[in-house]
Amino acid sequence: MPSLALTRLPFRLLPVLCIAALAAAVAAPSPACAQALQSRLFEVTKSKKLRVCQYPLYYSISFRNPKSGQIEGIDADLSKELAKELGAELEIVESSFGTFIADLQANKCEIGMFGVGASLKRAQAVEFSKPYLVTNIYAVARKGGPIKSWADVDKKGVKAAVSLGSYIEPFMKSYLKNAELVSVAPPNTREGELVAQRVDVIITDYPTAIKVTDEFDWAETIVPEEKLAVTPYAYVVPQGDQIWLNYINLFIDTIKLDGRLMKYAEKNKLGPIVAP
Repeated sequence: MPSLALTRLPFRLLPVLCIAALAAAVAAPSPACAQALQSRLFEVTKSKKLRVCQYPLYYSISFRNPKSGQIEGIDADLSKELAKELGAELEIVESSFGTFIADLQANKCEIGMFGVGASLKRAQAVEFSKPYLVTNIYAVARKGGPIKSWADVDKKGVKAAVSLGSYIEPFMKSYLKNAELVSVAPPNTREGELVAQRVDVIITDYPTAIKVTDEFDWAETIVPEEKLAVTPYAYVVPQGDQIWLNYINLFIDTIKLDGRLMKYAEKNKLGPIVAP
């Protein structure tokens, strides 16, 4: 019936009605615009609180110092810088590689900042920022133990530990043909399993390899003959919030240009793996 009513109007009024309809369509926000207006960027600057998911057992990245109780590492430092840029109070939400996707989807935090490997599989559930670190995998073993070279890692009887939910876990599942893979879930750690001699070697990334061998005189790093599982590390945000993702990407560009990224990387002995 609306179309019949329209045909009865004087012909000279039709252009006016069309223009009015077009103006109304432009003025009314589309669902995409309405969603954008709910960006976490606006919520954080309004509430002045930034909730950051971190894994507090990650050496050099976000590791809780047992003496001080404070989380230390490059992302401990950079999360403070991000909060400062936003004029917000920083709140750390404990997470892990096995739970961070669910934590983001459940709105427990606005961003994950703890050296998350950017993988295509994870990108089906979360958004990744530009990379800020790039690393490959290493082995850490006990000096004088059965693992003396990378060739010893994949032998029968060897137990190799990885962190549950890490990007290293699926890679090693396909890589190992003879050794047994042990996936370690929090609050247990790969390092603790190695100390207790329940595993023979841990497979890890550059940050953990450097930290463990620096802190423990019984540990040594074993480097593969070729770089394996080269992976960019990035920050993670929930899907569907382009405004927030754009801001985080600009933050990464900014700290690269003004030197803060390299400053905190070198402070935590991660200078060699800063992303270009």
